[in-house]
Amino acid sequence: MKVSVSSDMDEPVARLLVDELRRRGHEVRTHGALRPGADPQWAVCSEAAARDVAEGAADQAVVCCWTGTGASIAANKVPGVRAALCTDAATADGARRWNDANVLALGLRLTSAAVLTEILDAWFAAEASTDPDDVQNVARVGRLDAARKVS
Repeated sequence: MKVSVSSDMDEPVARLLVDELRRRGHEVRTHGALRPGADPQWAVCSEAAARDVAEGAADQAVVCCWTGTGASIAANKVPGVRAALCTDAATADGARRWNDANVLALGLRLTSAAVLTEILDAWFAAEASTDPDDVQNVARVGRLDAARKVS
């Protein structure tokens, strides 16, 4: 799987994230502080990773900033992206399952190596729900994106 990763800071957990994704066999594309010469501002690098997903250059993305909030906000401004800020494995599982999230947002401040591994395990193991209510909600989000493109 192709995974785009961004971080506004070159923190140990961000480096661990890249290493862990590669160890799991994913092809990783980096943005922000993880890529020499790239703009590390959270809005810029999160948008770049999210655009990779929206444009099909990546299957998934992981966007990081100190709290994860700014990265998730920026990523969610890209039409077609459903970014979820996840602080634990249960939230990551639910985001993939019920929301068909395609971008994982992480906070650099509180995510430990152990929690990161648990979040990634849950994120990549979960699949989008086929429950009609969940499918309908995800479709509605897609229509919101489509309406935004028109205006």
